[in-house]
Amino acid sequence: MAKRSIVRIDEEKCTGCGVCVPACAEGAIQIVDGKARLAADNLCDGLGACLGDCPEGAITIEERDADEYDEAAVAKRLGRAPAHDHGHMGGCPGSRVMTFERPAAAAVAAAGPQASELRQWPVQLHLVSPRAPYFQGADLLLAADCTAFAMGDFHSGHLKGKALAIACPKLDEGQDAYLEKLVALVDEARVNTITVLVMEVPCCGGLQRLVEEALSRASRKVPLKRVLVSLQGEVIAEDWI
Repeated sequence: MAKRSIVRIDEEKCTGCGVCVPACAEGAIQIVDGKARLAADNLCDGLGACLGDCPEGAITIEERDADEYDEAAVAKRLGRAPAHDHGHMGGCPGSRVMTFERPAAAAVAAAGPQASELRQWPVQLHLVSPRAPYFQGADLLLAADCTAFAMGDFHSGHLKGKALAIACPKLDEGQDAYLEKLVALVDEARVNTITVLVMEVPCCGGLQRLVEEALSRASRKVPLKRVLVSLQGEVIAEDWI
């Protein structure tokens, strides 16, 4: 146990609305007896991505003695394998400094430039319009920001033939607006399928939970697929949810 930054929830201000639950990418917050509470100190990374989502201002960051953030415990809670251990201790795995050694073959450039499969603009979820023609009846790829940089075959293997929206469940503000747009994409644009492309770091799980919440609110049922990507761009898991 050490003194560190960690979320504090003011029970007097908390109304138990639950908005903070999907906002916590690590799954550290739960509703107990009508109030939001930390499930365990070791699940909270202390970065405070959930602060702006509380309509009552009941969530703050404080410095106190607490168990260290435990990536393995978060991964277990979220029901997936933990990120690979590269010998770096502590902190959020999404911001951990790492260096990857690539095999010599990876340095060989493909013959000629590779064509982009992007067929629209804009792509950021805050900026896209569910009324845009390229979303109507489309297969939607909702990709975490980092995935395109990690994956060598992002365009040819995952973006081809799909409409795109990108978002960061950890750092982006206004995720209530994201929720509204996703519901509109399902009900108004009538997207055909949704593929959520996320990195293996725990914070990316928030993007999948955001889509699941949107689907629970939408009037239509849409098939949802999750593609989980390793920090070195390999597909770890690919399944329909």
